[in-house]
Amino acid sequence: MFTGERREQVTALLLERARSDERITGAAITGSTARGAADRWSDLDLFLGVADPGRVAATAREWTAFAHRELGALHHFELRAGAAVYVVLLLGDLLEIDLGFTPADAFGPLGAGAFHTVFGDPAPRAPAPADPGGLAGHGWHHVLHAAAAVDRGQLWRAAYWINSLRDRILDLACVRHDLPVDHAKGADRLPPEATAPLLATLVAELTPPALRRSLRAATAAYLTELRYHNAELAASLTGPLTDRTTA
Repeated sequence: MFTGERREQVTALLLERARSDERITGAAITGSTARGAADRWSDLDLFLGVADPGRVAATAREWTAFAHRELGALHHFELRAGAAVYVVLLLGDLLEIDLGFTPADAFGPLGAGAFHTVFGDPAPRAPAPADPGGLAGHGWHHVLHAAAAVDRGQLWRAAYWINSLRDRILDLACVRHDLPVDHAKGADRLPPEATAPLLATLVAELTPPALRRSLRAATAAYLTELRYHNAELAASLTGPLTDRTTA
C-alpha cells in the first residue's frame, strides 16, 4: 500500500515531466489534495492543458506509456468527455493516478471542483455539467427496470437497479444543495433530512419481498426529491410509479 510520501514523490515527478513537455501549456492539481483534504487513502489527480487540440489523445497515450514504463503501472483505462481525455492508472502499490488532458483553451476548473494551478493560465471556471432533467429521467427509468427485474425473478439485476436509483436520488439532492455530484463526492455533506429516507432503500437480503420493500422506499424517496426540481413531473409520476411498485 502506498504512503503519503510516495504520492508526493510521484506528484513531483509528473509535474516535473509536465514542465519539460513542450506540448503541455498548464498543469493543475485537482481532487482532495487541491481542497486541502487529502488523507492516507487519497488518489493523485492532475489536469493538463495541451497546446495542440489535435494532439490531446496522442499526448495522453504517450504519458500512459511513460507511467507503465517508468512508474510500473499495472493497468489503466480511459474516459472521454468532449475533447478531454482522462486516463486512470493503477500502480503496483495501489496508488491511483487520474490524469486529465484537455485542449489549452479548456484548461480550467469545472463546476465547484477544486483546482490548484501549478503553472499555466487557466480558463474561467466553467459551469458544472449536472443535468437535473436527465437525472430525473434516470429515476423513473430505474424504478421501472427494478420492478420488472423483481417480477422476472432476476434478483441481482433488481438489486443493481435499486442501487442505481438511490445513486440518482443522491445526485439530485446534491444538485439541490449545490454540492459536487459526480461519484457521490457531495453525498456525505447532505443534510440528514435528505439522506435519512435512503436508509430504507438498502437491500437487506436478496429475496423478492426485501427487494420490493427497498424499491418502494426508493421510489418514495425519488418522488420526494423530484418535487424540489420539477413538481409537475413528480405529480404526474406519483400515481403510476406508486401503483407499479406496490402491485
